Amino acid sequence: MRPRQEASYKGTYGRIVIVAGDVHFGGAAIMSATAAVNAGAGLVTVATAAANHAPLHARLPEAMVCTWDDALLPELLARADVVVVGPGLGDGAAAHVVLELVLATVTTPQTLIIDGSAIDLLATGGDAQTHTEQTVWTPHSMEWQRLSGIPIAKQTVSQNQEFAATIPGLVVCKGAPTVTLDGQRAIANSTGGPAMATGGSGDTLTGVLAAFIGQFGFSIEVVAAAVWVHSAAADRVAATHYVALPTKVSAELGTLMHELADSDTTEEEEQ
Repeated sequence: MRPRQEASYKGTYGRIVIVAGDVHFGGAAIMSATAAVNAGAGLVTVATAAANHAPLHARLPEAMVCTWDDALLPELLARADVVVVGPGLGDGAAAHVVLELVLATVTTPQTLIIDGSAIDLLATGGDAQTHTEQTVWTPHSMEWQRLSGIPIAKQTVSQNQEFAATIPGLVVCKGAPTVTLDGQRAIANSTGGPAMATGGSGDTLTGVLAAFIGQFGFSIEVVAAAVWVHSAAADRVAATHYVALPTKVSAELGTLMHELADSDTTEEEEQ
C-alpha cells in the first residue's frame, strides 16, 4: 500500500469491468463490485443480468451497469484495464456467450480474472487458455480439481505449480491457507480464518484483486497483497462477529488500506 498521488484522477486507479451475476446470483455481482469500489478502483462497470440492475444501483450507486447483451459491452471490455468474469455467472446459454466474448476481447496488457462459474465452464470445455498472459485464476479446491484434473487429496503446492505452469498467468488456490502460484513461486497467505467460510467471500476477493491490479499493476506480489488485505479485513470483522460477512469485510477495506498507506508514509519520513 502507498498513498494516492496528488496529481491523479479516477482513471489513474483502474477501469474495471465485472461480468457476473445471472438472475439467480445477482448478489455475486454486487459483492464483487462493492469490494472493487471499496478497495479503491477508479471506475467500476458491472455487466450482469437485467434483473440485477435496480438492486445494484440501489446498493452501489458508485458503479455503472449494463446487460450482457448490451451493444456497448465489447467496447467496455476492450477499454478496461482489468476484467473479472465468473462470479455468479451460472451455466446457461447466455453465460457461455458472454464468456466467449470476454475471452475473445481481453488481450495483453489487460488483466483477466477468471472466477467461479467461468472456471467450471472452461474446465468443461477443456481449454484453459486465454489471450492475455496477465490472467488470474481464483479456484477453490473443487474448481481446481475440475480445471487441473488434480484430485483434492493430491493438491499439493508442487502438484499445483506443475499445472499452473501450463496456463497463462497466476493461480490463487483458495483454501486454508490460500496460496498464490505462478508455476515457479508460491506465496502462502498468513491472514484469514474459518469466519470467512461463507457464501460471497470469493466474489469479494475478485473485486479486491481487480482493484489492486488496477491501481498497482500486475505481479504475483500485488495479487498476494490483495489476498492478504482481503483476509486481514475479514480478521477485523471476525474479531467481533462469528461470521465475516462479505459486505462487512468490504466495509473494512477502506480503513485498513488507509492505515497501511499511512504507515508506509510514516516509515519513509522516519528514514
